[in-house]
Amino acid sequence: MLLKKINKTTIQFISLAGGILAALFLYFVNPFGLDVLAAKTLAVAGLMITWWITEALPLPATALLPLIIFPLWGIATPEEAATPYANPIIFLFMGGFMIGLAIEKWNLHRRIALNIVRLTGTSGNRIILGFILATGLLSMWLSNTATTMMMFPIALSVIHVMKENSAGNGNINNFSLVLMLVIAYASNIGGIATIIGTPPNVAFAGYIRERYNYQIGFTSWMMIGVPLSALLLFALYMVMTKLLFPNRIVSGDAIRQLIRNEINLLGPLSTEEKRVLIIFSATAFLWIFKDIINKTGLIKLDDSIIAMIGALLLFICPASKDNPVSRNILNWDDTQKMAWGILILFGGGISLASALERAGLIGQLGQWIAQFAGNGFFLVLLISFISLFLGELMSNIAQVIVFAPVVCSLADALGISPLAVGIPMTLAASCAGMLPMATPPNAIVFSSGYIQLPKMIKAGFLMNIIAVLLITLFSWFLLPMIIRM
Repeated sequence: MLLKKINKTTIQFISLAGGILAALFLYFVNPFGLDVLAAKTLAVAGLMITWWITEALPLPATALLPLIIFPLWGIATPEEAATPYANPIIFLFMGGFMIGLAIEKWNLHRRIALNIVRLTGTSGNRIILGFILATGLLSMWLSNTATTMMMFPIALSVIHVMKENSAGNGNINNFSLVLMLVIAYASNIGGIATIIGTPPNVAFAGYIRERYNYQIGFTSWMMIGVPLSALLLFALYMVMTKLLFPNRIVSGDAIRQLIRNEINLLGPLSTEEKRVLIIFSATAFLWIFKDIINKTGLIKLDDSIIAMIGALLLFICPASKDNPVSRNILNWDDTQKMAWGILILFGGGISLASALERAGLIGQLGQWIAQFAGNGFFLVLLISFISLFLGELMSNIAQVIVFAPVVCSLADALGISPLAVGIPMTLAASCAGMLPMATPPNAIVFSSGYIQLPKMIKAGFLMNIIAVLLITLFSWFLLPMIIRM
């Protein structure tokens, strides 16, 4: 235990020192011959990127550096450094977080998941299909980590019952392996369907709004994300159950009874669940139809305003009179569970990107890369491939924050829409499935003991290749027809 602690301390020290050395090298050696302001900005970027990649500090802690270093070093005024931390896109995600908290608080997510599994059937493949659909659907609105944490114990219970009642019926080891894997993969895939489904989506949308004063609409994103997510979930089911790990387990009464018992334990739909469902449905309705509403000229809505309306309604709406636990659907104490650090991370990433842009570094990098870029289709394919496999090794949110300015400047240099390369980069960053450390859902299911690393690598690699191809095809053929910039 002591050796483990020493190793972790040593690794952190090396990571911290590595970031500082990278910054000193970029500033004093100045290998690219930059002017003083650009050299300072690049040094800070080197420090932050190194610390983000190595996780020398918690990601949100590193994201606070612009607030300190930029004013001290004359890179930006305190106001310029701090303004990105209040970017409207951050409040969009905050509202989405709060709606997700309410869904979790009143167990609405569990009811949805169990009923989907009940409806799909209780054979081995039908159970897996039910978990894929339930997990993917929930992950569109909740964080992929929260979705996985919710589905994980349900899946463990199902595996336990299947083991007790299989009696040589099919391959229970393949069933257990696949059920664990599809929870992680469906959580990751479901998140790409909506703009609030996963942090990288919000980070990229925030960068586009900050740099180009262009807002990617909630509906526009769904028109790309939902069909792409649906195809990936279908591919996930086919690859896992038909190609790689067939289980051949037929339907049984025991698992059907388990699901029924779990649903019965929840009881009838509570008053709180009904109210959360109404507020959530109203918020989603406004997100989808805001453009039509805005054309009336009566009000002017955007996605962030709608998210805040939904969040505030949760604090205003009372719980049932006989509820002893909570006076309202959400109390402020409930927000202690919210990932506030992600919001700070967005702000720090946007602040760094703005500084790099002002210093002219992003434009120069894009022009340099443009010299080596091939035709547009190959470029989208290459960016999707690099982004997805890079996501196996580093945080996808940090990855998007770092590379969004680069790919957008590349697009500017080539005279194409930044969305044409930025959106596939962002979507691909959330699909990594080969390694346990690639995403929190991967790590959670790997801890079950049902997954062997070689099999995870095998399944993840095949899903990665499918994801790269589908993302490239969608981005090249469908994206220009839906989102124009």
